Amino acid sequence: MNTAPLVSVRHLEKQFPVGEWRPFQPRESVKALDDVSFDIRKGETFGLVGESGCGKSTVARVMLGLIPPSGGQVHFDQHNIFNLDREALRLLRKRMQIIFQDPFSSLDPRKTIEKIVAEPLTVHRIGSVDERRSRVRELLGRVGLTPAAFNRYPHEFSGGQRQRIAIARALALDPDLIVCDEPVSALDVSIQAQVLNLLKQLQRDIGLTYLFISHDLSVVKHISDRVGVMYLGSIIEIAPVDDLFRRPMHPYTLSLMSALPVPDPRAQGRRVLLQGDVPNPIHPPDGCRFHTRCFMAERRCRTQRPGLKVWGEGHQVACHLADRSNHTLKGIMS
Repeated sequence: MNTAPLVSVRHLEKQFPVGEWRPFQPRESVKALDDVSFDIRKGETFGLVGESGCGKSTVARVMLGLIPPSGGQVHFDQHNIFNLDREALRLLRKRMQIIFQDPFSSLDPRKTIEKIVAEPLTVHRIGSVDERRSRVRELLGRVGLTPAAFNRYPHEFSGGQRQRIAIARALALDPDLIVCDEPVSALDVSIQAQVLNLLKQLQRDIGLTYLFISHDLSVVKHISDRVGVMYLGSIIEIAPVDDLFRRPMHPYTLSLMSALPVPDPRAQGRRVLLQGDVPNPIHPPDGCRFHTRCFMAERRCRTQRPGLKVWGEGHQVACHLADRSNHTLKGIMS
């Protein structure tokens, strides 16, 4: 695998104004992203996990240039996408595609499958009408759909079939990067496995790079090479997938791991239950964002915000007590 980063996200920030604007008064903002940094290497699947509302989908939309950032940089193949003019960004977007969570609302119900899958080719003026039709047939076959789907509408398909159509549309322009924004969360478990296996097969065949967003750790473990864990708009841990599941070092990651079901009735693991609710993102706590719910927090956690530090090969943790977390996990889970 080529280890050169295809995507480099550095100190990314995004704030959304809330409430009504009033003269001579500062307007409050939700800090959706706060100093987010990570790399995605060519040919890998980078998983991004965390609770609902932690900023996972916002990262994807800012990274693709769908919404403007409040600060930071995103380099795609060494191009800073925030410095590109409109035409240059339009050309670069052919190499970056997205698969949305809901395969029904992301497909136009008034268009046939042929027009839906061919739309990227039409927008970018690629090929003649006959060449586009041929390309659509090829793509539908690649994702496991028959030519009978050509002139049908989205409502005539199951959820899994609709997501395959969305995947075919994402492949139309031969992208390098595909952002998968919870692509299987709306599907039955058996269908989830089929779609995940399809994504892995396409990655092997075409050499795709994925940013895979999910709140389901089992799904992330199945498909990812490396994983980033988010909490309240920040990355708190990044590690190779096997290392993360073997030795989570942040207390929040530890709590997520403890919630995973173990298919062994003899296992005597204990849950790490978090106290309280996620803090208000308009007024996040000082110091470590997680200290209000952390069972290991000390005085410095309330005043000093930890940055990502390396704790082993490819393993980064934003925690003052990372060296203790792994020992605590062994005691809790044994």
